[in-house]
Amino acid sequence: MAETPTDDRVPSYIDTTKASIARVYDYALGGKDNYPPDRETIEAVRKVSPEVELLAVDNRAFLIRALRFLATQSGITQYLDCGSGLPTAENTHQVVQRLQPDARIVYVDNDPSVIAHGRALLEDNERTMFSPADIFDPRRVLEDPATRAFLDFSEPLVLIQNGTLHHYADPARSPQDIMAEYVEALPSGSYVVLAHFFDPENEDSDLARRMEQVFIHSPMGSGSFRTQAEIEGMFPGLDLVEPGVVPCATWWPDGPQLQPLAPAQRCIAGGVGRKP
Repeated sequence: MAETPTDDRVPSYIDTTKASIARVYDYALGGKDNYPPDRETIEAVRKVSPEVELLAVDNRAFLIRALRFLATQSGITQYLDCGSGLPTAENTHQVVQRLQPDARIVYVDNDPSVIAHGRALLEDNERTMFSPADIFDPRRVLEDPATRAFLDFSEPLVLIQNGTLHHYADPARSPQDIMAEYVEALPSGSYVVLAHFFDPENEDSDLARRMEQVFIHSPMGSGSFRTQAEIEGMFPGLDLVEPGVVPCATWWPDGPQLQPLAPAQRCIAGGVGRKP
């Protein structure tokens, strides 16, 4: 693994008394790197949405399909994965490097649990590195000297924000503004992969808003469900790859859909956009 800098961005301890976004997702995906507050978050949402874990499952499956598409069709060999989360099966570098052995991947996350596990996972992979930065501060992410040395920002790259921006809730700046700063820094020909909790503005809106309230008032403390227009606004100036922003389970699925989507599956959407 490339050298990861040690600086004040790296928390010195892991607080297991509070829920961690990464560990909550880990629990929803059936992982073991979680603690009671993390499990409490999912179980609280389960009371209003029994299939809540499908939010995480579909989010991960969408990412894997999008990565396979880009690794085989775009020719891009540079990936910046923001909010990478805890290691699971089929991480970004595993999916991409299976198809593009020379691809370089930078993971970005400032969760101390993720930093510890990520460094261990990537120890023997020289084409993958970890940057302990706040993904909601694009300047810090994009100007990290280690990231700049590892990725060539004069050539197209893939930026990943998968299941991250629905945890951003600072009224001082919108998630669309954050993405505009990221996109501005991307060279022409780059791609953005993004998934987000979704308010479909139909009969499922009530479920979306009930889940949102539980997430926000849970030990995790975040989880905004945004509309189609709001999510599309996170692809500023990008050409959306067909079929656009849709429920994650319906974005180029691996086979025919034999069963109707569960209500929770209709409340997470994703898309892929290309910078002209």
